[in-house]
Amino acid sequence: MELLAPAGNVENFLAAMEAGADAVYVGAPALNARNLARDLRLEEIYAMVQYCHTNDKKIYLAANSLVREQDLPDAIETLAILEAMQSDGLIVQDLGIVRLAREYFRDIPLHASTLLSANNSGSLSGFKTMGFDRVVLARELTLKEIEILCAKSEIEIEVFVHGAMCFSYSGLCLFSSFLGGKSGLRGKCVQPCRRHYSWNTRKGVRSQTKLKKKQHSRQKTSSGSSGKGQYLFSMNDLSALEAVPALQEAGVASLKIEGRLRSAHYVSHIVRAYRMVMDAAEDDFSEALREATLLSNRAMGRKTSSGYFFSPQPASAITPHHSGNMGDYLGRLGNVKPFEGRNYGKLTLREELFEGDRIRLHTEPSGECLAFSLKELRLGNDSVERAGAGKKVQLLLPQWNLYEAPNRIDVYRVDVKKKTSLSGTLPDSRRVAAELETIHQERKQDIQRITAEVASPLEAEEIPELVTPRPYVSKKAKKITRKIKAPLDLWLRMESAESLFKPLPFVPDRYLIPITRKNISQVGQLKRYLGRRMRDLTWCLPPVVFEGEQQRFTKQIQQLIRSGFRSYQIGHLTQFVFFQNEQRVYLSSDHTVSLMNSQAVTLMEEGEVEAAQLSIECDRDIIVELIARYRRFHSDVKLGLTVYGAPALFTARLDPEHFQYNKALRSPRNEEFIILKKENITATVPVRPFSLLPYLFELKSAGLDYAVVDLSNLPCGKKELEGLGERMAGTGKYSKLPTFNYLGKLE
Repeated sequence: MELLAPAGNVENFLAAMEAGADAVYVGAPALNARNLARDLRLEEIYAMVQYCHTNDKKIYLAANSLVREQDLPDAIETLAILEAMQSDGLIVQDLGIVRLAREYFRDIPLHASTLLSANNSGSLSGFKTMGFDRVVLARELTLKEIEILCAKSEIEIEVFVHGAMCFSYSGLCLFSSFLGGKSGLRGKCVQPCRRHYSWNTRKGVRSQTKLKKKQHSRQKTSSGSSGKGQYLFSMNDLSALEAVPALQEAGVASLKIEGRLRSAHYVSHIVRAYRMVMDAAEDDFSEALREATLLSNRAMGRKTSSGYFFSPQPASAITPHHSGNMGDYLGRLGNVKPFEGRNYGKLTLREELFEGDRIRLHTEPSGECLAFSLKELRLGNDSVERAGAGKKVQLLLPQWNLYEAPNRIDVYRVDVKKKTSLSGTLPDSRRVAAELETIHQERKQDIQRITAEVASPLEAEEIPELVTPRPYVSKKAKKITRKIKAPLDLWLRMESAESLFKPLPFVPDRYLIPITRKNISQVGQLKRYLGRRMRDLTWCLPPVVFEGEQQRFTKQIQQLIRSGFRSYQIGHLTQFVFFQNEQRVYLSSDHTVSLMNSQAVTLMEEGEVEAAQLSIECDRDIIVELIARYRRFHSDVKLGLTVYGAPALFTARLDPEHFQYNKALRSPRNEEFIILKKENITATVPVRPFSLLPYLFELKSAGLDYAVVDLSNLPCGKKELEGLGERMAGTGKYSKLPTFNYLGKLE
């Protein structure tokens, strides 16, 4: 079993090697999902590849970011160079990268990123069919589930065992993107899950967001019920030292440590800890676990838990009253006073501190942070290099506007002063750079040819002239007496079959409802109500299907097909496996199968998907260029987009005790959200939906085929449906709604 360590820079790479890692993974420039760190240069990566191959180690490159349409030329060039480097694997999320690798760079071994959210044996089978060599499982699986997958799988399995945990399934988090275009799936996450939220106690809020009474059955009592703020979504770090023997026995191929943004100190300590328990004999395991735990505790991570390994609902996954900050807690900052033109803050130390250590300040209740290296540490009137626990010291602080009350500022040490240098060295950088330049010249013609085939610049006549959006009207209109006709096909998604029986403001071209037990029980009623239009009903698979649910979904799909339903929407890339033996089935894909470039859409076409929603994160420029380039060569797949709805910003397995479902909660910036309990997940959704309804004519002119109005996470009473009708007609008195990223720029 392989021990796989993170390497966000050269220092961390050498620390991992020295500590006993069997392999490392590094981010490919501009293609990795940890773009908040400085990208490694290609010559640094190539030097690491050479080092690993010389020293019988392995190295994997993470190209696990979603790729926008305009990024395809750079992606092609990077893939060509990475193939020539001959690394041991490429970790990918984007389906366009998958297609480019399969079509043009076939010597690259593909590993499915955890962002592709593999949860069941069907997913593993699907990835095997697509040509992947290894799958990184979702972090939400239990040991028992992992054992089952290993027993059924014909593909290598990699499992995260240590490091940061996302509250949401990694590939299904839209929160950061929804708040300001910084996509977590593109490595730009601003970590909204780490923020301080409070339950909204204002009168009238629940009436804005009321749902059926049955959904209010669980109103949990907690310290947050009075409106007190909490870190509701801030996950503790994962630590699976005690699970190592079970993972080894299950047949897991690789144990993965998260932490490409962390320090060499952290990497060294955690790698040594896992090496210790992996190498321990059975009789010595208890003592090795004790020593490894002590070593891990000195790594300056967050508070830890065993994640989902021992329970699908781990009670210790979140400590809501704790900020979830990373590092050693040093205490709460006291008075900050100027002295000789500089700011000094008082602090009673809880841990030993050295001048030169890396410090982070965390404010309450805003959650804002400031990190810096400590340039001066004072004990009394003297500057000192070290101060022990319990000492009252003064820290030299950088300029910041949050030192004043009422802010409360906690102090954490996140890295130690560099004391020793690492013994290893990489190959000579000048020689490596020269070899890399030779590779680039040798591959130049291939790069130009492939770019010309799939991503050459659009001609002026290929770029559509967009129709001017409908002007905003805020006047009281007469009651709408006839059904609204949209400029392009409208697909309506509802949560329940019952909702379809209500008077609707428009006649949908297609109905979408999820495959749930309750909806399946109403198949007969649906057939009678829809009559001949039952062919216009699409049944939707969820993005997450657990191993224990696969058999049920298989039976439900077979039941629906026998009842005459032929249209299905997949919520996950690999769900085509449910239909491999079915004939005359019409498949479409939900926005959760993130399509952000024309190569990704082409891959869906090759998989016989007939209609595909583009990524809900796309901005206008991405949509226009993607459609134009796809239509240059293809026309088989109908392209759609969700234009109205309250999408799940967090999609999570966790159902913690401190949650209060269907009650509004407020962020530090006064954004409002609600947590909903679904059949197999929890979903955190915005109170206010986003709307592109004023831009339907513009989207039609861009080449879009259909628009999805998604009411599945919204109230669907008479008043709400009438309001939707007014918005669609462009008349009536209503407020403007956010447009997600459409009018902005996705980063």
